[in-house]
Amino acid sequence: MTWKKRDYSDPHYKKFRSEVLKRDKFTCQMCGSRKRYELEVHHLITWANSPTLRYERTNGICLCKQCHKQVTGYESSYATYLNELVKRNERKAP
Repeated sequence: MTWKKRDYSDPHYKKFRSEVLKRDKFTCQMCGSRKRYELEVHHLITWANSPTLRYERTNGICLCKQCHKQVTGYESSYATYLNELVKRNERKAP
């Protein structure tokens, strides 16, 4: 497995993040928060464990800081729920 430190200024990462936020309508998909300064993009399959999925829109979901903190480290417990939310949003996306 190739580990690469995340570079938030990387154009690929910025594009990935922007696509996820737009698809999810700048809304936390767990609690519904729309406070843009609190929104983050969570990788469904972690950055460290999925080099080939790091920039795939379908591997990301918009969460607020609090929900992101709740999910991080417990990805397997939330996997089905978050994947269903992403699938729903992908069907609605233009």
